[in-house]
Order: sequence, then C-alpha cells, then structure tokens
Amino acid sequence: MTTPIAPTIAGLFSGEFPVRLTAYDGSATGAESEYGMELRTERALRYLLTAPGDLGLARAYVTGDLVMHGVHPGDPYPLLSRILGRTDFVRPSVPALAQLVRDLGMSSFVPPSPPPEEHLPGWRLRLEGVRTWSRHSETRDADAIRHHYDVSNEFYEYVLGPSMTYTCAVFEHEGATLEEAQTAKYDLICRKLDLQPGQRLLDIGCGWGGMVRHAAKHYGVRALGVTLSAEQAEWARLAIKEDGLDDVAEVRFVDYRHVEETDFDAVSSIGLTEHIGIANYPAYFEFIRSKLRPHGRVLNHCITRSTNRPTKTGKFIDRYVFPDGELAGSGTIVTAMEDASLEVQHHENFRLHYASTLAEWNRNLVTHWDECVREVGLGTAKVWGLYIAGSRIGFERDEVQLHHVLATRSDDGISAYPLRHEF
Repeated sequence: MTTPIAPTIAGLFSGEFPVRLTAYDGSATGAESEYGMELRTERALRYLLTAPGDLGLARAYVTGDLVMHGVHPGDPYPLLSRILGRTDFVRPSVPALAQLVRDLGMSSFVPPSPPPEEHLPGWRLRLEGVRTWSRHSETRDADAIRHHYDVSNEFYEYVLGPSMTYTCAVFEHEGATLEEAQTAKYDLICRKLDLQPGQRLLDIGCGWGGMVRHAAKHYGVRALGVTLSAEQAEWARLAIKEDGLDDVAEVRFVDYRHVEETDFDAVSSIGLTEHIGIANYPAYFEFIRSKLRPHGRVLNHCITRSTNRPTKTGKFIDRYVFPDGELAGSGTIVTAMEDASLEVQHHENFRLHYASTLAEWNRNLVTHWDECVREVGLGTAKVWGLYIAGSRIGFERDEVQLHHVLATRSDDGISAYPLRHEF
C-alpha cells in the first residue's frame, strides 16, 4: 500500500483533524497539539473504515490498535474534548468512495471481529444463533443490566468511592468532596420526599443500596430497594448488616415489576428510567402510582436529553456501556408522569453537577488504574475511561442533562403538598 494512511483517514473528516494523527506507515497529519492519535495496525484502519464514527474509534482503542497520546487511559478527557462532535465521516461521493477503495485496497474494508468487551446487537446475536428477546422484556433487561453492573464490586469501589453511588451527586459548594456531594444528593431526595419516621419507602433500581441505607439511617423509614444486579444486591445486603439496619432496610435481587407490596409513602427512582425504554414510560409511572398511598410522593432522578425530539443513542454507548438504554427530554418524563395521574410539584436540572461527578470518577479511575486493570482487564478499564470522560463532555455541552421530577399521587384533587416547597 503506497497511499499515506493518516492524510487519507483525516480527509474523511470535515476540516483539519483536531489533533496530531499518525499511522503505522509513518505518515502524519492534523493540527499541532500536545495530544495525538496513532493508528498502530492495519486492523485499526479496518475498524475505522467499517464502523465510521465513535464505534470504530472505540473498537480500535479498546483493542490497543489505536493509541491516544498525551492522556491517561483512565481520563482521556483532554483529547476527547477536542475530537468529540467531529468523529463522523463526511459521506463521500460514489467516485470518491471507489477511489478510496482503490487507494487503500479492498482488504481494508473487511470488518474485523469486535472486541470481547462489546455487547453485540440483537441482529448480530441472531446471525450467530444466539436467542434474543424483545427489547425491554424482563429477560433482555436483566441481560443488559448484567453486562453493565455485574462487572466487579471491587472495580466499582475503586471508581465510585466509599459511597458506592453510581448516579449524579449534588455539590452544595465549591470544594465539596465526592462523598459529601453524594450524601447531599441522598439527603436532598429524602427532604423532597418529606420522609418521616415510620414511613415506608420503595427505591426502584437501588444499586448498592445507598438511598435505602441513608433513608433508613437518617430518616427512620422502613426502606425496600430492588435491583436487577445480583452483585449489587449482595453488596447492599452486607452493607445493611454492617450498618445494623436489618430490621428497617432490605434490598432484593428482583425485577421491580414483581414488587407485590403497595401503599408506600414514597417511591424513589434514581437512575433507572434510562434503562426501561421510552415506550414503557406510561406503564412505568402507572406502576409507581399503583405502589403509592394517596398523597404519597415520587422522585424521579434520571439522565435526559436536552431536547424532546427523538435522538438515537450513540453506538459506542449502546454496545459498550448501556445496551438498550434510551434517553428522552425532561418534558417527555413530565408528560408521562402527568398522564399517569401524578401531579408534578417540582422540576430541577443538575446537569453541571453530573459533569463534576464524572470528573471525580475519572480521577478515581486514574488513581486506582493498576488495581482496576487487575480487576476487570485492560480493555474494560479503557472502556470506562472513555465512557466517563465522554459523558462528562456531553453534560458540559448540554447534550444531556440530569433532572429531578417530584410528583404526588393526588386523589380527588388533594395532594397534601404544602403551599410552598419545604425541602
């Protein structure tokens, strides 16, 4: 192959390539920068050409065929902030595409096998004879949750810190630590729900039980949490026992749809709505309403789009991080809650708090990089560095947001909500 690789690849993007791009044939191009990307192998080229955009770049990076220079793999934020939004190829004309094939050779357009860290899409699984299920069925949801959450509790302890809280924190002041901010988040939710001693709380998608334990310990409620991750449930049960909360707190490894108890004073949903599918919002919020006593409160905390227009999830996120995950604008969430006869009382955006939370997670990953690699392998650790840093950029650029929506079950026009917010 005599065609220089780096200029040819850079020519597929619009404008000057934003960092220095080098290739295994010795060619180089792009802006002068302290950061750079290096295509080390012919397989890297094939990944980029057969999956243009973030998916091809991620595949080549995870396998080590593409290297990012000037950044730590646990926090590639400085480099990603320069290239994200500019990773899609400009669609070439038919003659230009034919010339590209002649220049690079037909073998360059043969797709390599995806890295083992990738969660294959349904159509690929069907081709390989693996049974698949309808999107957001109980079985498929459980499979998606296992892919993301049953990685390793030890790994999550390194990345998330002692709180073991994998949702947006609330930084009440400059200089607040991640642990302080996570505690502030749980406390704010408890106050919004107006939890009182002796009340009953249902926490749907409870993770490692942070909300369950905080509400039981500091607000005197009887709390039930449910999760589809067996590893989360086991960790949470041990933490509940260590805190001496066995008589007032419980975490079950079960699909929320199988919770039989009703008449809860409050329901919290912290980071679950992203997983259930937009089409299932009506049924989800109707389920929540059915679990509340009259005048009970629900707090929905979830990542949202900055628009209510339909927006596809990026292929990297779908294949490597949140299989089947879907996001909608906060207006879609509010509409679904109102259509389920839940009266919305308060609506708040924590977008920049999530950017700060993600920066702290990247910092933890860098600090404990060697331990994380030993725990989950280099490929998975690199996926997490890429995902956390990329998500931080999304929140900073207002591509995604994080909203709290507080609502009450108002029966016969009575909500029992005070004239002004008291939290």
